[in-house]
Amino acid sequence: MTSLVSTSHLQLAAFAFGTIGWILCTISMGLVEWRIWHVDNTTIISSGIAWVGIWKVCFISYLHVSSELKEQVCHKMNDYETSIPREIFVAQGLLLVAMVVGALGMASTIFALRSIYMGILYKTQIIRFFLAAGFLYLTASVCVLIPVSWNFYSVVHNQTISFPPSFYMPSSPVAQEVGGAIPVGIISVILLMMSATFSLSYRFPVTPNDGV
Repeated sequence: MTSLVSTSHLQLAAFAFGTIGWILCTISMGLVEWRIWHVDNTTIISSGIAWVGIWKVCFISYLHVSSELKEQVCHKMNDYETSIPREIFVAQGLLLVAMVVGALGMASTIFALRSIYMGILYKTQIIRFFLAAGFLYLTASVCVLIPVSWNFYSVVHNQTISFPPSFYMPSSPVAQEVGGAIPVGIISVILLMMSATFSLSYRFPVTPNDGV
């Protein structure tokens, strides 16, 4: 069993990287700072800055309170709002898929490592669990990469968004920049891809007493 454990160090690292990548994916999905818009009309958006996420749009306003108090106004983006660009809705769906698939990848890795460290030497079972984990991590990384790269492209090209009138948002900013959620998503992609590579690279040691 000692020699078998010694062959799984990369896969143990894969579990650690996959867990951190999954956590970062979750954090990225929850952050509102995907795009930072700078606007010139500060009548409602008092700070001149709005944060555009994949679930909601937020900005600071003094309109309904005194000038000494800050109120964060957020508007949730719903499925029925056809004016919201596709990259927003794609990001919502794919990041949810990435969360589920990434969790399954971690579970598969746990089963494989459990078999190794507890001496349950079923070669086929261990290999299948690591292969499943590798493909699940890879799928999760692609599901994060697509919305991250698509939204990054939209920011770089200063693309507009036709928000509903109730959002009090202009259709185009003076300028926009990448928010914190995108770098977090990029790190998540890298870690999940590393986890996939390490999991898929597992080779069961050849011994006379291999289980089946």
